[in-house]
Amino acid sequence: MKDRTPGSRREELWELFRLFTKLGFIAFGGPAAHIAMMRDEVVVRRRWMSEQEFLDLVGVTNLIPGPNSTQMGIHVGRIRAGWRGLILAGVCFITPAALITLALAVLYVQYGETPQGESLMYGIAPVIIAIVAQALWGFSKTAVKDWLTALVGAAAFLLYFLLRVPEIPLLAGGALVVFLARTPGRGEHAALLPIGAPVGLASALPAVPPVASIFLTFLKIGSVLFGSGYVLLAFLRSNFVEPGLLTEQQIIDAVAVGQFTPGPVFTTATFVGYLLEGLPGAVAATFGIFIPAFVFVALISPFIPRLRSSPVAADLLDGVNVVALALMAAVTIQLGLAAIVDPLTAALALAALFVLFRFRVNSAWLVLGGGVAGLLHGFIL
Repeated sequence: MKDRTPGSRREELWELFRLFTKLGFIAFGGPAAHIAMMRDEVVVRRRWMSEQEFLDLVGVTNLIPGPNSTQMGIHVGRIRAGWRGLILAGVCFITPAALITLALAVLYVQYGETPQGESLMYGIAPVIIAIVAQALWGFSKTAVKDWLTALVGAAAFLLYFLLRVPEIPLLAGGALVVFLARTPGRGEHAALLPIGAPVGLASALPAVPPVASIFLTFLKIGSVLFGSGYVLLAFLRSNFVEPGLLTEQQIIDAVAVGQFTPGPVFTTATFVGYLLEGLPGAVAATFGIFIPAFVFVALISPFIPRLRSSPVAADLLDGVNVVALALMAAVTIQLGLAAIVDPLTAALALAALFVLFRFRVNSAWLVLGGGVAGLLHGFIL
């Protein structure tokens, strides 16, 4: 890497600040759309890296837990301006979405239980179920690679849906089963695969204050969550709905806000934190879920060339991905039972599915349309 003067480093940081703050405000449409925007800005317009270098980074983000598009921004920042760029790019991409989500959480607490607020969410909830179902279909074509991953996914679905087995053991078990089944004689390496073990200890800690508990819970989630932000649904449900801290409807509403706002879907955590403990809870949840992304990128960077060509990493990832898909399917069914409650909500869900598969529109417009339909329904009644 060529030497840089302090002036050139400041300019690189300023460029990163402008680019990722802009993307934080305009990057709608989910991780795939975010990454496409970054490619256009970083590879095509600014020529900060080659197409192959960018694709290598995309591949690496699939090998580690956390929000893919956020991690891509952090990677770009690290390559462009070192550790300062790593922090700056990630913070600038996350902050606009987190602030917008926080503002909507405040409004939701103030007005969400009014007739207008309830009508709005009545129309949005079935659309969110359709959006998640469409994403589930797309992920299945990639995650289910063969009979082995299909069986692992089916077993994980049944264990979670019927027996309420927690997510972390299922993710770790899925990775281990695929890893061992594909190449006989790997048993001696099993001790190297304690996926989620360190963060799993968070659940065994003694009682802590509510805000600290929120931080630790989301730190655990951010440390083990592979795949789309929609997989976050499973963790939110088991950590907050089943203990009675939030309702099914509040989780659906939180995901709706995360879908409708720009930036990473993981800012749903900001909304959930605010519902639980106000502003301190929102801050704790946001920091907790995103800190692992920065840590993983910083730790993984030196090993990128080896990870990209590692069959071991590929097998582990296949197991984790198919279990994440199974968790997402199970929670979609559970939340769908709460969101689709009459013929109109069923019609909204089906209409949203049709539009998504037929026209590939930005899901934010569908969320808006569902909200309008809900308001009209409330007005007519």
